[in-house]
Amino acid sequence: MILNKAAILVKCDHCGEDCLENPLKSENKSFCCDGCKMVYELLQENDLCTYYDLEKSPGFKIKTKQKEHFAYLENEEIAEKLLNFNEGNLASITFYIPKIHCSSCIWLLENLYKIQPGIISSRINFLRKETDISFRKDKISLRKIAEILDSLGYTPEISLDSHNKKKSGKADLSLFYKLGITGFCASNIMMLSFPEYLGMDAFQEPEFKRLFSYLNLVLSLPVVFYGASGYFLSALSGIKNKVLNLDIPIALGTSAVFLRSVFEVISQTGSGYFDSLSGLIFFLLIGKWIQTKVYKQFSFERDYQSYFPISVTVLTDKEQAIPIKNLKINDLILVRNQEIIPADSLLIEGEARIDYSFVTGESAPVTKRDGELIYAGGRQTGCAIKLKVQKEVCNSYLLQLWNKQIFTKENDAYLSSFVLLFSRYFVWGTLAIAMATFVFWSFIDPSKVIFAVTSVLLVACPCALALSLPFALGNCLRYLGRNGLFLKNADTIEKLSQIDTIVFDKTGTLTVAGSSKISYQGEKLSEVELQLVKSVVAHSTHPLSIDLYKHIQQEILPTTRFSEIPGKGIIASIGKYQILSGSLELLGLAGNKSINPSCVHIQINGEYKGYFEIKNCYKENIENTLNDLGKNFELHLLSGDNNKEQTHLKNYFQSSRMLFSQSPTSKLAYIEKLKSEGKNVLMLGDGLNDAGALKAAHVGLSVSDDVYSFSPACDGILEGKQLINIKSFLNYSKTGIQTIKLSLALSLIYNAVGLFFAVKGELSPVIAAVLMPLSSVSIVLFVVALTGYFGARLNR
Repeated sequence: MILNKAAILVKCDHCGEDCLENPLKSENKSFCCDGCKMVYELLQENDLCTYYDLEKSPGFKIKTKQKEHFAYLENEEIAEKLLNFNEGNLASITFYIPKIHCSSCIWLLENLYKIQPGIISSRINFLRKETDISFRKDKISLRKIAEILDSLGYTPEISLDSHNKKKSGKADLSLFYKLGITGFCASNIMMLSFPEYLGMDAFQEPEFKRLFSYLNLVLSLPVVFYGASGYFLSALSGIKNKVLNLDIPIALGTSAVFLRSVFEVISQTGSGYFDSLSGLIFFLLIGKWIQTKVYKQFSFERDYQSYFPISVTVLTDKEQAIPIKNLKINDLILVRNQEIIPADSLLIEGEARIDYSFVTGESAPVTKRDGELIYAGGRQTGCAIKLKVQKEVCNSYLLQLWNKQIFTKENDAYLSSFVLLFSRYFVWGTLAIAMATFVFWSFIDPSKVIFAVTSVLLVACPCALALSLPFALGNCLRYLGRNGLFLKNADTIEKLSQIDTIVFDKTGTLTVAGSSKISYQGEKLSEVELQLVKSVVAHSTHPLSIDLYKHIQQEILPTTRFSEIPGKGIIASIGKYQILSGSLELLGLAGNKSINPSCVHIQINGEYKGYFEIKNCYKENIENTLNDLGKNFELHLLSGDNNKEQTHLKNYFQSSRMLFSQSPTSKLAYIEKLKSEGKNVLMLGDGLNDAGALKAAHVGLSVSDDVYSFSPACDGILEGKQLINIKSFLNYSKTGIQTIKLSLALSLIYNAVGLFFAVKGELSPVIAAVLMPLSSVSIVLFVVALTGYFGARLNR
């Protein structure tokens, strides 16, 4: 009767658990409870049943909390502490959701906007098990979002302390407990096995032999069911989700040894292999502890973020540019047009029109008044404003914004994809070899089957293969950042290693802002008119505006209206004056050939005054840099200026590869043309007029001098003084990728040799357990040391 009942049990189509009694039905689907059925119907109603196509039974048994559980989220004071952003009708929050475990989870949580239109977007950080949700407060409340997540089986863990403190290291304590208990049991099992090792006569007595065998069996129970529990739980989770992870071979190997040993003890056909089993698990745990210590030691994220090269203008006795990591609460800062707000701040002076598209995706500017709070990540559009910092700068938050999907390019990181794919099928290959080993030794020598198969399952390890990639790229990121090139993410390194074509912008990239020779041609400007010009350019971060601002010595006046058109110039109003500063096209004089089109032209109240001629000062040693790059790369120049300096530049660029009087749109089109020809393009620009070209290129680097203007469209930020070292950076990227390939080869050789001896039955499981973590750690140390060695030699 029990067998018949078991035979008719069906699995829940949502969570995969047994439907113990009459299952609930919905459109030929079976569910174990009303919660699972409700989630299915909710997903079906919103056309989200693809969730079930990605994984079989990907959900969880729904145990929803009472509605009152999230009532505290309606408290405005609590909500304000939890929200990352809260401006007008828009807000965003990051939830920690521990049940995120597979591709189905990611897919469902990133499609929450289809279930509730009030949710604008949701983005998952799989490694941290976090989801960043942007929403409209007039359509959905924070409490309602938490209740929706809970109803789907993804209950968020919310703690105000977690926003101020780091998570405790309970997992490390658990590992120590397992090490202690496993070590105690293993040592006692070894001592009880000494008589057998030494062939002592007393051990030959059946009573002693039976007693010691059963004692070993009892001592092995906490080793297997507590010490090795993590491997079994991980393996079961992988099997449930149809994912073969590394812990499956380990679980199979230890299970085989344990069951064989139990059988021998109970049947009195032997004393089992409890000594080898306990030693095996003990060494596996030691290996895990060593790996944890090594990986924490080489955790690059914190060091990597510390090189985030964004600066801000601090107002003390004078204007001073400092890195944002040195920004403190209550500092007064000046933010110009198109600059990013680095930290939550109060508006002290000026007309703030904040574009929060960087944070929320909504581009409509929000007007702020004196005394109002402006959130980090907003971009000022208009006149320069003065702010008072209210919160410490969070580099990780700005990086998170930078890596949002709207700024993400198509992923061309083939090496990363290869490693992930290879690691996935590696376990299949290991299981196949283990099966073949089992069949082989079953016919040759059955006594060696357990040892040979277990050794195969343990010695084959793709850890080194999978870990060499992030550790090598992580170390490269750190050294590049330390030397003045801060990259958006690790995949950019692989793209840099493939570059064969480099496109330069001229102004602000090859030239040094603030160091140019400036002369004025035209109607003499009065003191007031000079004040007007300086007051207008003071709000801009364009290199030519910076040059003019430093050149003119007069005091600045309050600006009432300001607008900057990329590639053309500035339109502004100061009292009764309207000032245009920029190109001839902006002034409506494009057809006038008698006026030099490469200069900054001035028009006040509709009257053309003249122009400032700015003779560029090129970066130090840039000529040698271009000559050196030209030996290995195809060089191009795109400039918004005229061709006045073509004679000088043709020494480094072919005439057909120099284009002048280029607008932002024409620069973008040129990059697309090069890509269509099969070129791997690196674009180097100043980040203001080159945003489209930076985003279109395979790699776009924003070159910044004094005040770093941060462009989300770029893949990295290069300090202006480090442009002369760009070839070293490109070579280092290639070195990093070659190091990874070498580590992959070493990993494959290790696995091949280990499998060879394991299949021959010449490698014990205990030795295999020792070799597995040691191989991972040694290869990680190898890639870290090699990339560190070459990284330390950068710029030498």
